[in-house]
Amino acid sequence: MNPDGSFCEVAMREQKIKQDICIGANIREIRRRQGLKQTELAGLLQLEGIPMTREALVKIERGAQHIQASQLRAIKNALNVSYDELLEP
Repeated sequence: MNPDGSFCEVAMREQKIKQDICIGANIREIRRRQGLKQTELAGLLQLEGIPMTREALVKIERGAQHIQASQLRAIKNALNVSYDELLEP
């Protein structure tokens, strides 16, 4: 954890960015903590029937692409976390 706050908190202070970027940052943090690569998570999502490429996941994690509800649900299931963990500010 950054002593100045979470990645999302620091980014929001440094730039005026949309709140949904925090979701991407949370996904990235949880994925890394679990030792999953982006390609591996994208593969798990595809197994759940969600067409996701590594490139799309990169964009979601960076906040450059909005996440769909079905994608969020699949990521929640693949990472075995709660919605609260994914949506934490």
